[in-house]
Amino acid sequence: MYLIYGMYHCFNIVTNVEEKPEAVLIRAIEPIDGIDLMKKRRKTDVIRNLCSGPGKLCQAMSITRETNGVDLCKSDVYVTENKDVDSKDIISTPRVNIDYAGEAKDYPWRYMIKDNKFISKK
Repeated sequence: MYLIYGMYHCFNIVTNVEEKPEAVLIRAIEPIDGIDLMKKRRKTDVIRNLCSGPGKLCQAMSITRETNGVDLCKSDVYVTENKDVDSKDIISTPRVNIDYAGEAKDYPWRYMIKDNKFISKK
């Protein structure tokens, strides 16, 4: 977890062991369960806007710095595999809003489900 712009929480999943700083920023999710609570937390009825950005996602799911360090295998915050998505429908694109990253700004390290309307930015 970290705070960006002094106001938005961002949710990372660390993908390696301690002292190996490898992580994935979760930029957006498709809301499936708990939508009424997410609407209340985000103060919107527009489902597409509930979790379509890292700050929105954290606000909708009440993920804060207090969530930092939780074990995603043993807590209320967890990740599951979506078995309904065929691997051919997972695409990669360059990341967004990282113009400062030199040549890495064009690396195709942003993964999403093709044609999913819940992504953060096209």
